[in-house]
Amino acid sequence: MDLIISAYDLVIGYILPFLFVLTIVVFFHELGHFSVARWCKVKVDAFSVGFGRELFGFNDKHGTRWKLSLIPLGGYVKFAGDENAASIPDRDRIAAMSEEERATAFVAKTVWQRAAIVAAGPVANFLLSIVIFAFLFMSFGKMVTLPVVDSVRDGSAAQVAGIMPGDQILAVDGVPVETFNDLQRIVSTSADIPLQLDVGRGSEMVTLTVTPQLKEITDNFGNTQRIGLLGITRSIEQGTIINKSFGPLEAVSEGVSETLYIAQRTLGYLGGVITGREPADQLGGPIRVAQVSGQVATQGIVPLLSLAAVLSISIGLLNLMPVPMLDGGHLVYYAAEAVRGKPLSERVQDIGFRVGLALVLMLMVFATWNDVLHLSKL
Repeated sequence: MDLIISAYDLVIGYILPFLFVLTIVVFFHELGHFSVARWCKVKVDAFSVGFGRELFGFNDKHGTRWKLSLIPLGGYVKFAGDENAASIPDRDRIAAMSEEERATAFVAKTVWQRAAIVAAGPVANFLLSIVIFAFLFMSFGKMVTLPVVDSVRDGSAAQVAGIMPGDQILAVDGVPVETFNDLQRIVSTSADIPLQLDVGRGSEMVTLTVTPQLKEITDNFGNTQRIGLLGITRSIEQGTIINKSFGPLEAVSEGVSETLYIAQRTLGYLGGVITGREPADQLGGPIRVAQVSGQVATQGIVPLLSLAAVLSISIGLLNLMPVPMLDGGHLVYYAAEAVRGKPLSERVQDIGFRVGLALVLMLMVFATWNDVLHLSKL
């Protein structure tokens, strides 16, 4: 009986939320490729969410096979003339095509059209995030707290800098701060970096220099992360908490800002990993995504949609990495082709794809290993 309950909890609590989030993100990524390909008059043989054996599907009037496949860890759009889902040209098939068929093949299009088709996937991910955030802001508003200090922890960076209860943070390094969340976002990514604060204290304004301390925090689900902290709490007195509402244009603008912030923070972390400033243990794979999806799903559909938006940004950025096999690698090839006036040799491209496949597999193994270590600590 316990095994049945555990299996039921696993499916309902983790697998279904994971598939919901990942399917949305993958579908819109591939829809970006598909839409621009159709606009460029490229014949699309298959549109698949997932890899491997087809579970079910159908053919549309243009001859495209739309299908859901067994392994739900990605997806692909296969164009006419492609050998496989990685868009490697099938030279024998292309040679056997008629002139009319060859005109609809992906490889027959100009380098700019091919680049646009490839770039459309990540762009669709960013647009999806903006749309989700805009919808949530317009529908539910945004609960914000004014950047007023309630308490200061002993021995904290804030106490050392001279921050006092009742202070209102007005700006950080000259950048205006409107909410406590704005302050947190700046501070969390500025560990061990001196910041200049403009502080309202009664009728006066003082300038203080504070250096956030790098701390490891644990959320309500047991997940840990390392961020910069000042050691202050926000005031929750009447008048410091407001529900900010947005019209359609304001919601879109806020959605763009939210998407840019998450992208910048993600790139900042990856840059820190490469330079050795940040540990790589925060890189997660499908197991971590499934775990977080299940945790967030317990809080309702709104947080789950927010997670989908965040994941969509991550997928967009990952695919833009200049690694063959990924969209970014294809774009590097097309940039070289545009400069040279002709494509790179098949041998060079083949070597690149093999190296890219190895790098992607190593990243997946590393991320999965991180996931296993993370679960072992819970």
